[in-house]
Amino acid sequence: MLGGYRIEGRRAADIAGSVERAVGSGELEPGQLLPPMRELAAELGVNANTVASAYRILRERGVIETSGRRGSRVRPKPATTGREYVRMDVPEGVRDVANGNPDPALLPSLAKVFAAAGEQADQEPVLYGDALVEPELARTARAALDADGVPDGPLTVASGSLDAIERVLAAHLKPGDTVAVEDPGWGSLLDLVPALGLRTAPVGVDDEGPLPDDVRRALARGARALIVTDRAQNPTGAAVTATRARALRAVLHEHPEILLIEDDHGHGIVDLPLHPLAGGTRHWAFVRSVAKAYGPDLRLAVLTGDTTTVDRVTGRHRLGPGWVSRIIQRAVVRLWADDALDTQEVAAAYRERRDLLIAALAQRGIEAHGRTGLNVWIPVPDETGAVSRLLHAGWAVAPGARFRHSARPGIRITVATLAPDEVPPLADAIAGAMRPTPNRSYA
Repeated sequence: MLGGYRIEGRRAADIAGSVERAVGSGELEPGQLLPPMRELAAELGVNANTVASAYRILRERGVIETSGRRGSRVRPKPATTGREYVRMDVPEGVRDVANGNPDPALLPSLAKVFAAAGEQADQEPVLYGDALVEPELARTARAALDADGVPDGPLTVASGSLDAIERVLAAHLKPGDTVAVEDPGWGSLLDLVPALGLRTAPVGVDDEGPLPDDVRRALARGARALIVTDRAQNPTGAAVTATRARALRAVLHEHPEILLIEDDHGHGIVDLPLHPLAGGTRHWAFVRSVAKAYGPDLRLAVLTGDTTTVDRVTGRHRLGPGWVSRIIQRAVVRLWADDALDTQEVAAAYRERRDLLIAALAQRGIEAHGRTGLNVWIPVPDETGAVSRLLHAGWAVAPGARFRHSARPGIRITVATLAPDEVPPLADAIAGAMRPTPNRSYA
């Protein structure tokens, strides 16, 4: 079951540590099945409750997952595994349309804005005890949020969307609490939630966002938080419409005690209006990052929300890293002020690439989704087979297992750098890798 690796230890912490070290070193691989608790207890000469406690520790740390009678296995992307064990290797000569990155050609130059921010830092150095948020960034961000209808609230800054979401979850929830998440949804988020010791409740998604009935069901069953991607949903490209927003607000109105987190990482690369949900729950957070529009290495996200939430996040942040570099904040302010990015042009470019692929697939009888963002999601009957056949045909696509909980199988294709002349051969390869399916739902 475990190859040549032998789990060791007599205390729960030691047993958990033995498994965790093996996962981190690669001796235990993602997806590998662990021994049944009673079997391992007998082998180690300990009480079964000790092994049960060890497995609970590993679940809370995001290392393993347990599926009832199917047993416990190493998570597909365990928190302790190095990136070399979870990345997708693209062979030489294979076109990579799996990586999820924006088009570097559509990103603005950073040299001038960082030089200017550095000069300002020389003249006005930021010292311990200074404000955590650049005043001009706060003013500019708040004006944009107001224009998009995001409720008023205090504002802080985190190191990207996932950092902000993690801090908000930690500010309100405790291990064992349940979080309603989109399914299919952002793979990193699906890994983060169990790594925090939280449980996931999958919520179906269509082109207009989370399905209201699924959300209502998850909240009625005790989910304490709901995370929604407003636009450019990864991997499906869904964007919350005005009609769907009204329906979701009605559901949230029935559960004012839950924590609502909205992720607007697509700001700057989409041309559809924002329809925020915040306002109907006591605790809420709205996150807007700059990575997709201005570059993944700009680790900055603006976070607003109710006073309690933002105060807790800010206080905990202050005790840890302290603040997000004000040099980065000042550079972002300059990017916004200098119109360094024509967001409409960028959004149009990504839309054209998505539409070309979706239309080509439709001509071949293949269902595909991608209203906004960088990706196109294609439901497939045989995910492993489709990925393998496409790789053999010269195309590396992302397997849907990275993004799914209980949703139908699928593949994700990043269209960010897809050239028009690449669309027909890619569509032909996809058609050759799968049979068209008549079902139009991917929830």
